[in-house]
Amino acid sequence: MKSGTDGAQRGRLVYAGTVKTFLVALLALLMLGTLGVLFAGLIGLVRGGGDPQRSNVLMRWRVILQAGALILFALLLSLLRS
Repeated sequence: MKSGTDGAQRGRLVYAGTVKTFLVALLALLMLGTLGVLFAGLIGLVRGGGDPQRSNVLMRWRVILQAGALILFALLLSLLRS
């Protein structure tokens, strides 16, 4: 009966590894999205005479993406500790 327990344990480890890989990929996407929105805002700032409403929307999106990345990073760290 021990082999069944080993198989279940191995299945959990594979699942945990898959979840961690997915979270790392999602974290990378959120970080790249944050960087993209940040650069879009900087380009608008350098050009000058931009639409203040557009700058506000970009700032809002940057904050949302950055918060998501930080929350996901904290979740990933807690998963890696266990």
